[in-house]
Amino acid sequence: MDFQVVILAGGFSSNLAPLVSKEVPKALLPVANRPVLSYVLDLLESSNLKDLIVVVEGEDAALTVGGWISSACVDRLHVEVAAVAENVGTAGALKAIAHHLTAKDILIVSGDIVSDISPGAVAATHTRHDAAVTAMLCAEPVSGPAESGGAGGKDKIKKPACYDIIGLDSSKQFLLYIATGVEVKRDTRLKKSILCAAGKMEIRSDLVDSHIYAFKRSVLQEVLEQKPTFRCLKQDVLPYLVRTQLRSDVFSDEKAVEENGSGHGKNNMQNNDGVSSQILSNAFLPSFHKVYESGLDIRKTHKCCVYIADESKYCVRLNSIQAFMDVNRDVSCFLINVIGDANHLSGYSFSAHHNIVHPSAELGSKTTVGPHCMLGEGSQVGDKCNVKRSVIGRHCRIGSNVKVVNSVVMDHATIGDGCSIQGSVICSNAQLQERVALRDCQVEAGYVVFAGGEHKGETFARK
Repeated sequence: MDFQVVILAGGFSSNLAPLVSKEVPKALLPVANRPVLSYVLDLLESSNLKDLIVVVEGEDAALTVGGWISSACVDRLHVEVAAVAENVGTAGALKAIAHHLTAKDILIVSGDIVSDISPGAVAATHTRHDAAVTAMLCAEPVSGPAESGGAGGKDKIKKPACYDIIGLDSSKQFLLYIATGVEVKRDTRLKKSILCAAGKMEIRSDLVDSHIYAFKRSVLQEVLEQKPTFRCLKQDVLPYLVRTQLRSDVFSDEKAVEENGSGHGKNNMQNNDGVSSQILSNAFLPSFHKVYESGLDIRKTHKCCVYIADESKYCVRLNSIQAFMDVNRDVSCFLINVIGDANHLSGYSFSAHHNIVHPSAELGSKTTVGPHCMLGEGSQVGDKCNVKRSVIGRHCRIGSNVKVVNSVVMDHATIGDGCSIQGSVICSNAQLQERVALRDCQVEAGYVVFAGGEHKGETFARK
């Protein structure tokens, strides 16, 4: 496969504050005690895609991510780390590294994905159709549970997360319409020429764009050069290519096309729509991407294709604090009949009690670690503690009579006696003094929460 692979790894994402820090950029946030980027690298390696460009926003974040990659991927992968300016967006990041892109086709993968879907299948679909762009769609993710961990109750049914509106042709191979983000809340506007071409369109709201794309390099770079205001692949570049797939040239100015051809632009455009309709309605045939009849003042169409993952597969992005909680829980436990069994992604094996307790971890007297929990290397838990549906990192120190439910505790955290933690994230090297009660809170790395406080829905971070 003649593909270059680009991983867009982000930087210090504001959506994930205060979980990210100078020491832990987004790409290195832990999922089941492994950096989220490690799941992406493993996924690509399993598809025999081993020559990678990892794009990181910010020089400091790039150095940190590059250092981890150097130690983790020795002799396994060939990885080049490229630093770009912060807050340039996914489109801006690709434009900044354009000089690195030389292959005919580019496979772009978000660096915050945890999935078991083969990117190689997306690349193969793209090649088979000779597409301008191919997007991977997967089942709608869910977020929750609605209950953050109240004692004695069962997890409630998870609620749907944000969704996209997708329009597909009858063969479910071609993308005819996509609305994302704020566009979902607006009136749906369909291109008449595309609707006529397809004959019918299947509108789906149970599929989402999973941020894995294959692009023809020439098409991608031309769009980025001609549309300098585009910042986002999902919200700008992809919808633009979908809207313009029946035009003569995706980069042409509409007014210029209408005025072209000795005053016959309007008639030509009408004729071209008719030809385009016939071509797209037979999109599965090689003729879809052929040049228009020479007598018409029109050039090429382009194909926008999709690869739809099987519903049994798992794919979630770590792009919010709730998603961070969900992914950690998913990878550490069985979610049969909800969104599939994700525990195989962690690389660990479960005990007979359906939890993961590292052999070097120490548990005090009358302490219970329930199903779907993970306790990392070298961690110590005192007497009479109760851990439910939570991930605890490496070398943590947890006192006696502590309750941890539906939470993530990162490496080297210290939790004093008598604390209660529910639905919260405790970052690396943070310290909770005695008798602290947290519900739906986040504690920044290295932060100290003083003894005796009760807190709900708060963020603890240095100003």
